[in-house]
Amino acid sequence: MKKVDVPFIYSPLYSELDLPPRHRYPIEKYRLLKDWAVKHGATNNQWHQPEPLSWEQATRTHCPGYLSQLRQNSMDKSSWRRIGFPWSEQLLYRTLTSAGGTLLTTELALTKGIAIHFSGGYHHAHKDWGSGFCLLNDLAIACNEILVCHPKLKIVVLDTDVHQGDGTATLFENDERVFTCSIHGERNFPFSKVSSNLDIPLAKHTSDKEYLAALENTLEHINQEIKPDLILYDAGVDIYQRDELGHLNISLAGIFQRDLTVLRFAKRHQTPLAAVIGGGYQRNLPRLVRAHAQLLRASYYVYTENELTEG
Repeated sequence: MKKVDVPFIYSPLYSELDLPPRHRYPIEKYRLLKDWAVKHGATNNQWHQPEPLSWEQATRTHCPGYLSQLRQNSMDKSSWRRIGFPWSEQLLYRTLTSAGGTLLTTELALTKGIAIHFSGGYHHAHKDWGSGFCLLNDLAIACNEILVCHPKLKIVVLDTDVHQGDGTATLFENDERVFTCSIHGERNFPFSKVSSNLDIPLAKHTSDKEYLAALENTLEHINQEIKPDLILYDAGVDIYQRDELGHLNISLAGIFQRDLTVLRFAKRHQTPLAAVIGGGYQRNLPRLVRAHAQLLRASYYVYTENELTEG
């Protein structure tokens, strides 16, 4: 695969959401990650701004009744508590834009070989309910939309967020075109696990060495058994040892090695890779952004033979 300018997909809307004081969700991280990328060498021609997904497109993945409840704010209070955000039109538009961003990321990956979305990874959204800050499952939506145009593609959703990609797994449990793989904390949210096509549960305090060995074994399985045409990679950084919700013992260098390993695998096998930044939960935003930035550094190192400065 020849050198490319790695496409970065971003919208200012990602950090434009009014949340209550001290809300758990780090909404500013998207803007700060974009600022980090610009400061450390990203060029103007790398940036792509997505269009919001339509509600009609969302019905290919989600139940129309559930989408109607979202739009009309008619969901019961317990269901909204499970999602974790207060309802607003702003939230809905941001959600549609982020889902559109993941779709654009997959489209660009198929033509460029690599693309990175500065949002995405809302993998706890199921067909007719949301959970854990996830209203719409952008990963599943992107797969379904791409399969309309390319019905014979074999897609692997490689989810390395510390939380199991339960919604993605249930949405594709009967679709052999999408192979769902989740490497996650065994004793972490969601506490009632489902079955992905391949689950790799990790014990609390798993180290870099153990984690990277599990990842290598997983990629070998994917290569031997699946041979995908597209990898949709959730590069959540809540595996970080400094993450407040993660409970694993993965260093910053370990995160970089994880991303480097996945991207090298994709390039070596000439498999298009679309990445989303996934979860990460720290009140220390500069430290959180630095963790997410390891994916950007790895992409430059693998695909351009250069490197974004660590900084």
